[in-house]
Amino acid sequence: MKPIILTVSQWQNILAELHKEHPRTVFMIRDKMRKVLGFTVREHNGWVDKPKREYEREYLEHQQRQSTLTKKNDPFTMLDWEPQKGQSVFEIHLDFYSEGKRTMFLLKFSEYMHGTR
Repeated sequence: MKPIILTVSQWQNILAELHKEHPRTVFMIRDKMRKVLGFTVREHNGWVDKPKREYEREYLEHQQRQSTLTKKNDPFTMLDWEPQKGQSVFEIHLDFYSEGKRTMFLLKFSEYMHGTR
């Protein structure tokens, strides 16, 4: 099953919400985390071959030629930092063991993962 990849700030926000619902022992013992939450946490240093934003930027430029999207509304001008090719990026991977628990996690915490909260 494909892991969910989060930034450190996304994970910290989600973890704060999870701490409200579950005791700390759930997060201290890996097997208990897997049993209760359905996932385990893995820290990962990823290597950037081609930034995802390059693909998205090409699509956005194509959209800009066909519409009146202004630079002010361009989501790429709102980014503070974008990893470049050849850089290492620290990520949090959540390895799920149940498709149902993965789906519930996505439904419950999608607003934290997409920056709307």
